Amino acid sequence: MSTSENPFGQVLVALVTPFTADGEVDWNDVEKHIDRCIQDGADGIVVTGTTGETSTLTDPEKLKLVEVAKSVSAGRAKIITGGGSNETAHAIELYKASEKAGADGIMIVTPYYNKPTQAGILTHFRMVADSTDLPVILYDIPGRTGVPIAYETILRIAKHPNVRAIKDAKGDFSQVSRVLNQTDLLYFSGDDANVLPHLSIGATGLIGVTANVASAPYRTIIDAVNASDLATATAAHQALEPLVRAIMTHVPGTVAAKYVLHGLGRISSPRVRLPLVGPEEWEAAQIEDELALVGAIDGVDFKNFRPDRNAAAGGALPKVAGTTR
Repeated sequence: MSTSENPFGQVLVALVTPFTADGEVDWNDVEKHIDRCIQDGADGIVVTGTTGETSTLTDPEKLKLVEVAKSVSAGRAKIITGGGSNETAHAIELYKASEKAGADGIMIVTPYYNKPTQAGILTHFRMVADSTDLPVILYDIPGRTGVPIAYETILRIAKHPNVRAIKDAKGDFSQVSRVLNQTDLLYFSGDDANVLPHLSIGATGLIGVTANVASAPYRTIIDAVNASDLATATAAHQALEPLVRAIMTHVPGTVAAKYVLHGLGRISSPRVRLPLVGPEEWEAAQIEDELALVGAIDGVDFKNFRPDRNAAAGGALPKVAGTTR
């Protein structure tokens, strides 16, 4: 698939933002983690999204994440900035600044907490898309925003020339098919457990949390689907299943991903920022029980997994408060 058809890539990592033990961004770990994901097969990196703890990042941190990711990728992967804001004016300014910082695309989440009508959602998307020349991914995640993007709204905003794709995290496969039939939007699976089912009905790729830990198997799935090799794609999907369960079912994906990455020695601290906290003892035990079921996966060796429940406990208050409304 050429970049003219798809400006985002197909294996996109919803990147965690590594922090130090006191909750400040660990820029050395950020660089190492991005490089590792790209080496393992990611061709797109989404910074400052939900998994990147955008709600507790400052605007300067968000923009620096774009700059650092752009530098580390050195053309090997597209850099997409996520997050945004539930205030349209703030979202516009943040995305304009992200474009100047070098982002290759933007991902606009449905305004959260406000619970706007579909007319308000449509206006928000249009105004943000009007403010940039970058290709846009819509992000539909009603479990976090409180409001789904209605099918009719997707059809209307899909006519905007900058809106190129949608990330679906609500699992409505019938709507996926309808949108693919009636628009030119690229579809990205935003549900780690359903990546292969989404691809099987025409999705372009994934924006995944578990890909922080294991990008290579998702590369295998994408390449196999592109080659019409269902058997290889299915085998990789099945091998990932216990890891996806470990990351996505017991605590927020960010928390579990950092816990696992730290246990593998890939980041220096599993710290998250409040109000997120690390897994409690029983939650950590559940994550570890799931990981014990993981077999051979490209790029990950759980024989070297050394979890540290004490390091993960609690959450951090950074020195400067975040600016996302």
